[in-house]
Amino acid sequence: MITKAELKRRQQEALGFFQQAKLVITPAEQAKIEVADFGLSEFEKTGLGVLVYVNTLRCCAKELAMWPRQTCPEHRHPNVNGQPGKEETFRCRWGKVFLYVAGAKATAPQCRPPAGRESTYTVWHEVVLNPGDQYTITPNVPHWFQAGDEGAVVSEFSTHSTDENDIFTDQAIGRETKVSEGQS
Repeated sequence: MITKAELKRRQQEALGFFQQAKLVITPAEQAKIEVADFGLSEFEKTGLGVLVYVNTLRCCAKELAMWPRQTCPEHRHPNVNGQPGKEETFRCRWGKVFLYVAGAKATAPQCRPPAGRESTYTVWHEVVLNPGDQYTITPNVPHWFQAGDEGAVVSEFSTHSTDENDIFTDQAIGRETKVSEGQS
C-alpha cells in the first residue's frame, strides 16, 4: 500500500526516468502513470512505473520506468477465455535491463531476487538489454526482470494486455496497487 503523496512522488520520479530516455510525455499522460508495488509495499525493491499509451483488442504499447535494481517479479501471461496469452516485446530505451526467462541457467547471473523472496524466482536464462536491444516473450513463458544500477526505461509492445490475469510465482503478489488516504 502507498499513500497519495507517495503516488504523486513516484509518478514524478517515473517521469524523470522517461525524460532521461528522451521520451515526450504529455501532461495528460503524466497523470496516468501507474505506480505498481505488487501489493508488497517494497516499491524500490519490487515495482514498476507504468504508462499505458494504448491497449486495444489487438495491441498494447507501454513505457516501464524502473528504479535502480528494482525488480518486476516472476510471472507469465496465460491464455484467457480461449485466447492466447499476451506476447510482448521489450525494447530497452535507457539504462540496462536484465531479463530472465526459461532456458539454460546463467552460470553467473548478474541479478538477485529481492531478499526473502528467492524461492519465488525459478527461471534463470539471462538476457541483457542495453539501449536499442529488444527481446520478445511468447505467451505463457515465465519471466522476470531487473533494472541495472542506474535504473531503466523499457518500451513494451504487445498483443492485448490483460495484466489482471497475470499469474505470479509469488502467491503474495497482488497486481493492483492500493492507495491510502494518508499523506506521508
